[in-house]
This record gives sequence, C-alpha cells and structure tokens, in this order.
Amino acid sequence: MRLLLDTQIMLWALTGSARLGSVARGLITDPANDIHVSTASIWEIAIKHALGRGDMPVSGARAAELCAAAGYRELPVAWRHAVAVESLPPLHADPFDRILVAQAIIEPMRLLSRDATLAGYGVMVMAV
Repeated sequence: MRLLLDTQIMLWALTGSARLGSVARGLITDPANDIHVSTASIWEIAIKHALGRGDMPVSGARAAELCAAAGYRELPVAWRHAVAVESLPPLHADPFDRILVAQAIIEPMRLLSRDATLAGYGVMVMAV
C-alpha cells in the first residue's frame, strides 16, 4: 500500500515517540508498504522550527535527512495537487493538512493522520 504520512505521524515515527500508535507503527514498518512524505511536511517543519515552536523537535533539514535515512520517499507538491485543494470541502483550515489530503486523493495513496477531522475527507485518510 502507498502511504503518505502527515507531519505529526512522520515526526513521531522518526523520533520513536510513544505517541505513535501501534496501528500506525505497524503500517509504517511493514515492508510491503511504500512510505511517502510530502515536501509540504518538510516545509511546515522548517517554518515552525524557525519560529521556535516547541512542537518541532528537529529542523526541516534534519527531518529531510531522517526521512531519507528511514527510506521514506519524497512526494513533491505539484500543480495538480495545489489545484485539487480548491475542490476540498472546508472541513479543515490548516493549509498544510489540506495539501496532504489533496495529494493523497490525486496520487492516490492513503494519508495516515491522528487528526480525526481529516477523516471527513473520505477513504483516502486513515485516522490512526
């Protein structure tokens, strides 16, 4: 299965956080699954880390290094992803989450997230 990790899930997986649930951990470590991380997630981390946000334990550069070392695949943000955001219902206001949902729908792949609100976007979102 092709999986796209939301920013928080990706950070928890990379830092070995106990906050990462067993279902998500199992999906991420299953060698049959292809794990992707959006450029938007690295961008979000870089912005929040530069602002000194305490919930960003690593810089964008470090997150990108850790993703590569973990074997995660980079998913660039393409025009078709940005355009798809226009058709999403306004269930969620966070622009980073909205682009991840659009990417999951367009690619297609399953977005792993702990944000139950995102599950309202449909079957492409797995609230774990």
